[in-house]
Amino acid sequence: MNLARLFAERFPGSGQPAIYRAPGRVNLIGEHTDYNLGFVLPIAIDFATWAVVAPNDHGRLRIRSENLNETREWAVPDIAGLRPARDWTDYAIGVARQIPNLGALDVLIYSTVPVGAGLSSSAALEVSVALALGSQARGIELAKLARRSENDFVGNPCGIMDQYVSVCGRAGAAIKIDCRSLDHETVTLPGGVAIVVVNTMVKHELSGSAYRDRVRECAEAVEAIRAGGNPGVLSLRDASLAQLDLISDPVARKRARHVISEDSRVEEFVAASARSDVGELGRLFVASHRSLQHDYEVSCEELDFLVDAAVAVPGVYGARMTGGGFGGCTVNLVDAAAAGGFGEAIRARYQARYGVAPEVYRVQPSAGAGKIAGD
Repeated sequence: MNLARLFAERFPGSGQPAIYRAPGRVNLIGEHTDYNLGFVLPIAIDFATWAVVAPNDHGRLRIRSENLNETREWAVPDIAGLRPARDWTDYAIGVARQIPNLGALDVLIYSTVPVGAGLSSSAALEVSVALALGSQARGIELAKLARRSENDFVGNPCGIMDQYVSVCGRAGAAIKIDCRSLDHETVTLPGGVAIVVVNTMVKHELSGSAYRDRVRECAEAVEAIRAGGNPGVLSLRDASLAQLDLISDPVARKRARHVISEDSRVEEFVAASARSDVGELGRLFVASHRSLQHDYEVSCEELDFLVDAAVAVPGVYGARMTGGGFGGCTVNLVDAAAAGGFGEAIRARYQARYGVAPEVYRVQPSAGAGKIAGD
């Protein structure tokens, strides 16, 4: 798609635009550990959001979503006082409110990141728009700005993983993020392994409220461990499995067990990648899913079916849900030579069970956000 030409059609009379790109992501392992200040191992993917921008002389910020065929506009002085509209524009306005000396701009947004699939379309939108609107923040500071949009304006208490990897992703590799120090390291994945994402095509309504419940339950687990004589435990990142008995509430105990064991699985995954032990990588994938299914209780019937079906297909090393849960996608580690056959097999099995054809994406680890055209 020629985005500059499309921009000229949507905003006639504008000058030559600049174009910015920010990718979505797949988290390989380390689920629901980011807001517990633990470890995550995502990749930026070759599905992305593009923001095409040029100044206008109307004194307004005009933003068009090409995917939704919607254009919204606001007088620039009014943006600081806006309240959430509870739609896609909140992600952009939450960013715009943080841009000093915001100018009158026309912005065209086009995305290939599937919405509602758990591939972080929201972070890709936030980061690309931040760059388009003229933010001077870069690196981790850009990720923090984008996250503030989601936390403070949209109202989603997410961790920083999605925005971080959208900014700092590496082509051909994963990044292991320490969500407390905000340091990261590049992790090279074994050769001959394909990363295949399968979209359940469902998103259960429980997801928003349950996310907040999990944040609260994890905080309760931390308080119980601290009250048991461990004042140095500031988050579940600091806790150990031996301290689970200090948590009297059985639900909070299960949540803590997932987070503590998941942090360990991230470390084990990195070590197994270094020695190209694809069998161990697959085992860790499945163990992560079972923990999310039974201890964290953020899976659903469709995700569990896809994992069970995937591990029965020849050439599949492992499968797990990825993202917040209650729908969305699974991520699968597959022998590269078997990836095509896997896609056909999993699509047929899911459609036979649910009457819906899942979308199957083979994704590549890709570079993080940046400018791709314009002065």
